[in-house]
Amino acid sequence: MTIDEIKKKISGEEYDFLRTDKHLGNKIVLLGLGGSYSYGTNVETSDLDMRGIALNTKEEILTNERFEQFENKTTDTTIYGFNKIIKLLSNCNPNVIELLGLKLEHYLYISPIGYELLDNSHLFLSKKAAQAFGGYATSQLRRLDNKAVRTVDQEHRENHILNSIYNAAESFPEKYFEYPEDSIKLYLDDSIQEDMDKEIFMDVNLKHYPLRDYKAMWSEMNSVVQDYAKLGKRNKQAIEHQKLGKHMMHLVRLYYMCFDILENEKIITYREKEHDLLMSIRGGKYLDSNNQPIPEFFEIVDALDKRLEYDKKNTSLPERPNYDKINEFVMSVNERVVKDKI
Repeated sequence: MTIDEIKKKISGEEYDFLRTDKHLGNKIVLLGLGGSYSYGTNVETSDLDMRGIALNTKEEILTNERFEQFENKTTDTTIYGFNKIIKLLSNCNPNVIELLGLKLEHYLYISPIGYELLDNSHLFLSKKAAQAFGGYATSQLRRLDNKAVRTVDQEHRENHILNSIYNAAESFPEKYFEYPEDSIKLYLDDSIQEDMDKEIFMDVNLKHYPLRDYKAMWSEMNSVVQDYAKLGKRNKQAIEHQKLGKHMMHLVRLYYMCFDILENEKIITYREKEHDLLMSIRGGKYLDSNNQPIPEFFEIVDALDKRLEYDKKNTSLPERPNYDKINEFVMSVNERVVKDKI
C-alpha cells in the first residue's frame, strides 16, 4: 500500500472516528504510521497500524479528568493523550518514542504543536533508553523460548533469563529502599535440577531491610522467570501462524533503534540500513526445519547485547531526561489550550 493509498483509506468512512470522536478531531497534533510500515519491514499481507497524539482539553487540564488514549482495534489505531504520552516519552518507552522518529512522509498529519514536539524530541533521550529497549528486547527474546532451545542450549537460555532480571533490577534503586550494591548477587552455577545444566542462584545479605520492598523486588525477578516458563504455548502458536520469524526480527530491530539513540542521539524508526538483515530474519533464514531459531541467531543476539552493554557505559546521554525543559514545554502547550490559543 502506497502513502497515497493510505491517505485515501484514512479519509474514508472506516476512519471517521478520527474526525468525530470528542477526544480527536482538531485536537490531534500528530498522526503517523505504526508497525511494520513505519519500520520498513512491511510485506503484502501487513496490517496498517496508525499512531497519534491528541491534546488534552481545557476541562481535562483544569479538573485532572483523564484522557489517556483512544483505541480502535478494528483499524489498529491508537491515539495517545498529550499528557500521557509525555510520561511515556520521558521513560523512552519504545512503543511511543518511535512516533517521534518516523520518516517525514510517514506522518499523515502534523499540527504546529506537533512540529514543536518533534523539534523537542531530544529532551526525552537519556540512558533510560538502554533499560527500556533492553527490557522490550528481552521480552521479545522470551517469545522465542521453546523446547528445542531448552534442550540444545539450556545454559544459553538461562543466561538470557539472568540478563532479563538484571534489566528489571536497574529500576530498583528508584522504586525501593536503598541497599548496598553487593548485597544481592545473582549468578549462574551448576543446577540442582535434573533437567538443567545451569541455573540462576542468588546470595542475599540484607539487614534491617523493609520486608514489603524485598517482597516486591523478589516478585519482579520471579515474574521474569515465570514469563519464560509460560511461553511454550505462546511459542507453539507463533510457529503455527508462522510469526516466530517476525518476533525474531523485532528483537533485532529494537537493538538497532536503541543503538541510534545511545550512540548518535537520534530516533530513527525506519530501519533502512538493516532492512535486508531484518527481512531475512522475518523470512525464516534463522529458523530450522522445525521452525525453531538456530544457534546462529542467538549468536547475533549475543553480539547485539554486548554492544548494548558497551553503549550503556559509554553513551554521552544524561542519566535522566531533561525534566525541567520537558515540564516547561508541557506547561507552554497546556497553557495555550486553557487560554484558547490553540
